Amino acid sequence: MAYIDYYKVLEISKTASQDDIKKAYRKLARKYHPDLNPQDASAHKKFQEINEANEVLSDPEKRKKYDEYGENWKHADQFEQARQQQGAGYGGEGFTYQDFGGFGNFGGSGYSDFFETLFGNAGRQSGARPAAFKGQDYSGEVHLTLQQAAKTHQQTIDVNDKKLRITVPAGIANAQQIKLKGQGGPGANGAPAGDLYLTFIVQPDPVFKRNGNDLYMDAAMDLYTAALGGELLINTLEGQVKMKVKPGTQPGSKARLKGKGFPVYKKDGEFGDLIVTYQVQIPVDLTEKQKQLFRELQQNK
Repeated sequence: MAYIDYYKVLEISKTASQDDIKKAYRKLARKYHPDLNPQDASAHKKFQEINEANEVLSDPEKRKKYDEYGENWKHADQFEQARQQQGAGYGGEGFTYQDFGGFGNFGGSGYSDFFETLFGNAGRQSGARPAAFKGQDYSGEVHLTLQQAAKTHQQTIDVNDKKLRITVPAGIANAQQIKLKGQGGPGANGAPAGDLYLTFIVQPDPVFKRNGNDLYMDAAMDLYTAALGGELLINTLEGQVKMKVKPGTQPGSKARLKGKGFPVYKKDGEFGDLIVTYQVQIPVDLTEKQKQLFRELQQNK
């Protein structure tokens, strides 16, 4: 995966204070928040990068490692340990990782030349076994419609030029992240591969609003059905159902359809509810006879 400069992501300098980082994060998070950019996939990706950058730079310890080791900051402790173990072969304490041009300058996986220089030659000289490092973790996004998120289904995604088939469980939440063990970058010297972290982005739906496992929707209803009662066809994720309407139903009143909401994550057969808000439509373009009937009703109220 491409190296991301967290300072550039937050649009700050490397000398920025913790307060500067906090202000920059809040400003950009508001600008690129998914709720304000519901149909903009690039904004969603930017928002994720902003959160990732803030998580690292707002933590002094993580920031220190990032400043020194760049994209390989997560392996800082391992690098330091290996450097101490192999330091004698490079002049003892005088060795620094800059002596090899910095970790961020290597091609391929970003590790091979460094490991060959640091561990390969030293290992042959001292008989030490080359150190093993877990592969780099990858991250990515999977965009779903509400209907897709409501069904267990399979999708094929591209990870570092490799196609990977995944199963998406029904009931996945917006911004929910799952880990696929061993699907990240290859490990070094026999170490396990890194992991793949997938964040699911569930796009806003024009009909349903989701809150947890419950769904909310508006249902248009004519004045006559509201006054006299009757039946109304209601859209659900499983298709249309008939719903009884009581006489005298008021505009804005709500009805709850049990079990017609969103599936509960990894709990087969369990669903939230569908909450329907009635929107009573006032008739327009009335005939003269219809107007007279309303006048009579008005006089007799």
